[in-house]
Amino acid sequence: MGRFRRKKSEEPKSGNWLTTYGDMVTLILTFFVLLYSFSTIDIMKFEKLLMSFRGAMGLIEGGKSYQQEKRTFSGSKMQDAGESRRPTKDLLKVVQSLRSLIREKGLEKEVQVFVEQRGIVVSISESILFGSGQYELSARARPFLLALSELLKTFPDGLSAEGHTDDLPVSREGFVKDNWALSSLRASRVVSFLETSGGISSRRMRAVGYGFSRPLMPNDTQEHRQMNRRVDLVILAGE
Repeated sequence: MGRFRRKKSEEPKSGNWLTTYGDMVTLILTFFVLLYSFSTIDIMKFEKLLMSFRGAMGLIEGGKSYQQEKRTFSGSKMQDAGESRRPTKDLLKVVQSLRSLIREKGLEKEVQVFVEQRGIVVSISESILFGSGQYELSARARPFLLALSELLKTFPDGLSAEGHTDDLPVSREGFVKDNWALSSLRASRVVSFLETSGGISSRRMRAVGYGFSRPLMPNDTQEHRQMNRRVDLVILAGE
């Protein structure tokens, strides 16, 4: 006859509820820390973030930007939208001054102003600056660039002239063999004019040619190609 052992009654584990309670307290603490951080948000930083968003969406009067910011995905170290070196009110003042100049010259359809992370972009259509396939400034370009230079001289920031073309091959003879050369020459002509005629120091400026590598719109229609043929004059915030 086998012997039966009396099973010991399992005692309830009294420590399990402490784990659940600890998790709950931690979550509540995290929640209140989050609420506190919202309550102490820097209003100026929030306004800068909002302005950057509006500029990216093309909501600032003077034109829209369809260009995607390359540095967002390039691994470059970028500055937080709320940490711009130029105060938000100053940025708004610059944008308003540029818009006023463009309206005064009647160029709302040919010159666009928008804001990027790096600064304020004045995008000038080819139709104002150059003839088709040309890199010498037109007579129409000079009065506008002179007026623009007077405004730019009041700002201490660096300037970047960036030439852009469409994807059609260059169909002219000479040393301009491709769109890279054409876009670079166009940017250089703008910088040279701003220095020699506009009185802006060359130390503040640089000229860059991007060819057709950074289009605003797909090069699929004549209208879109015309939008892509431009020179962007970038007011580099804090440089």
